[in-house]
Formats: sequence, structure tokens, C-alpha cells
Amino acid sequence: MSNFYAWKTILITGSTGFKWSWLSLWLHSLGANVIGYSLSPYTEPNLFSILWLDSLINQIYGDINDLWKLQEICNTYQPEIIFHLAAQPLVRESYRDPVWTFQTNVMWTVNILEVIRNTESIKGAVLITTDKVYENLETMRPYLETDRLGGHDPYSTSKAMDELAITSYVRSFFSKWEKKIVSVRAGNVIGGWDWSKDRLIPDIIQAFENWEPVILRNPDSVRPWQHVLEPLSGYLMMGEKIFQDDKYLGSYNFGPDISDTMRVEDIVIKAIETLGKGEYKIQKDESMHEAGLLLLDNTKAKKLLWWSPKFWIDEALERTFGWYRAYADGEDMRRYSLQEIQTFLRQI
Repeated sequence: MSNFYAWKTILITGSTGFKWSWLSLWLHSLGANVIGYSLSPYTEPNLFSILWLDSLINQIYGDINDLWKLQEICNTYQPEIIFHLAAQPLVRESYRDPVWTFQTNVMWTVNILEVIRNTESIKGAVLITTDKVYENLETMRPYLETDRLGGHDPYSTSKAMDELAITSYVRSFFSKWEKKIVSVRAGNVIGGWDWSKDRLIPDIIQAFENWEPVILRNPDSVRPWQHVLEPLSGYLMMGEKIFQDDKYLGSYNFGPDISDTMRVEDIVIKAIETLGKGEYKIQKDESMHEAGLLLLDNTKAKKLLWWSPKFWIDEALERTFGWYRAYADGEDMRRYSLQEIQTFLRQI
């Protein structure tokens, strides 16, 4: 990866989350001046604390609903690029609290768009939504970036609304002011030290540690699984490419090849093989609708960006569980994680 980010001031929203902690560490290793803005870590334990990221980046705790504070931060630090990742990220949580989900996901994105509009220093932004923004008909055809947006559950619908808000701001303001904006959509990510609730890998780790079976609600659901570094590499690539040529603007899917889309039950079976222990139990829960099949088409990213997945699912699982093992063995997890990033980069 080039030295594009060296000395640049980058604002990351949601910086204390699992995926975003990996991005903060990666950007810091590239020489960026990282400003993190988010709520306190929402899980215990959490990756942000394990990596001691508050000693590497300028972390500011606050609510993105506070538009005045967000604008004040941008005025103070003068970021050049924003990676907006803060969100309520869980489908089942969106059923439990739909109002909070819509308020959070839609208005947080609108607030970010507002500070982009009102901050001269901000020249570009990578806005992360989700693979679930598509009107999912649960067919075997992978979704293209040009497919219809929509959603059944409040989470998916709120993220589709994000995409509409982004398009509106781009058309209304940013094309005239030459601010470079892209939205990116990734599949189900796995990786070291994710402890989010209602996530398969954390559920597996916790169950195995307690010598309990993993409970599978929807064993036949098919998802685009990928290691966390895969989409992050795409996001970083986008942050650079949008300043090279306007042809890179728009929306992108960053997902695995179709061969790595797998059923939930198959992922658990591979996890048991990788760890050499564990069992699972199927207890179907149909009280909340969740998509049974979701596939992404990554052709655009491959052809236009020369991006492609690097870790097959077996290696992604091995590296994910290897991270947890290294932590249990008392290794320096910041150094270990940086080595994981370097291993990934050698395959690019």
C-alpha cells in the first residue's frame, strides 16, 4: 500500500468498535494522524482497549447526534478524509428498538454529511453502509451496486435510507464543491477480538470457553463471510482512489467470491475442525425475520480497483481463532495485529 495516508488527518467515526479499531490501527501504521470520535466501547472485553488505541490516536468520546460537537471537532482538527463507520449494526437489535435504529443510522449519517458540507478541509469521505441495503429477494443472483435498495427489517431499511441520503447530498452539494464521496458495502466480517452480541464468531468462542454448545438460530442462512482486513483494504483503497479520478466515485461491494459464501452451520463445523473442540445445537427462532440468503457481486471492485479477496474462508477462520489463542497465550496483541496486517499486505 502506498504512503498516501502519511501525515494526513483522518477522522474515523465509531472508532471504538471492532472493525473500526482494526482500521484505526492500520491507518496509524500508515503514518496517518487519526482522530477517533465515538461512544465508549460497547462490549467488554473489546479490541479498542486490548490494542491500547487511545495511546495511538486522538480519541474523543461523544455522540454523533451532537452535531455541534462533531462540527467543533472538525473545525479544531481540520480532517482531510472521513471514514464514517458509526452505526447500530445489528438486525435483531433493530427489532427490539426500531426507533433508536432509525435515529442512529439515518441521522448519524446525515450529521456526517452536514459536517462534510460545512468543513472546507474535508475533501473526501468513505461512508460505510452494509450488504443488507439491497431489496433482498433471496435469489442465487449476487447483488450488484445498481440493484434496487430496500429492506425488510428496520436495520436494513435504515441503511438503505443512508444510501439515499448520501446520494441526495452528492447530487445537491458535493459535485459542485468537488468533495469526493463514496459508499461501500461489505459482507459479514470475522476477525480477532470481536465480542459483539448476536455475532456468530463471538458466540462460538464464548460457548466453547464455557464448554457449552453453540446455539444456531438459522443454521441454513447463507452469508458472504470474509476476514475483517478484506473490506478494510477496500476502504483504504477507495480513500486514495477517489482523489485520482472521478471514475472511482459511486458505490462498491467488498465481499468474498461466491465460493466463500457459506451456511451458518458450515461455518460452525469448520470452526470446530479448526479449534479441535466444540459442538452445536440447532434451536430455530423464527420470531424475527432474517434473510436466509444474501450474496454480493464484487466484480466492480475487481475490475475498476484491482481489489480482490486474499484469504479463503479456511484461512480467515484460522487467523481469526489464532488471534484469540495468541491473546490467551499472553502475546502483545498490538504487535500481533500489526503482523496480521503485514501478512495480509504481502498478498496484495
